[in-house]
Amino acid sequence: MTTKRSEEDVTSTPEELHCRVEADANRLAAVRKALSGWAEDLGMTREQRSDLVLAAYEALANAAEHAYVGRTDGVIDLSARCTQGTITIVVTDYGTWRAPQPSDGLRGRGLLLINALTRHHQVTHGDNGTTVTMTWPTPGSG
Repeated sequence: MTTKRSEEDVTSTPEELHCRVEADANRLAAVRKALSGWAEDLGMTREQRSDLVLAAYEALANAAEHAYVGRTDGVIDLSARCTQGTITIVVTDYGTWRAPQPSDGLRGRGLLLINALTRHHQVTHGDNGTTVTMTWPTPGSG
């Protein structure tokens, strides 16, 4: 699918969801909505969907805020896949890594939330950007 730069690019099947969005916090609501609908189609409960969407949103928001400082050309990709008893969400930016800063009590909790809301997560970063991979069991698989 080809879209204008100011629109979100979303493709979905029952097993997979792919979204590409500008690295702008104002664009993330459409990705949240698409991800929530996809998770609902998988049979996730409201609570399970809430955890999944919140963790993914934290990764998206971190990328939108930190990866492209001083740039306006950034994009973020979200890929979701349901296979073999596992739901995997991957959020990727192509910007610059910024190490977590000490929290002032009001901010800086994104990675803590991701840790608490996922079965497993991994953050990798390098010269080509940052990838956050998060997993959950599929509904009914424990």
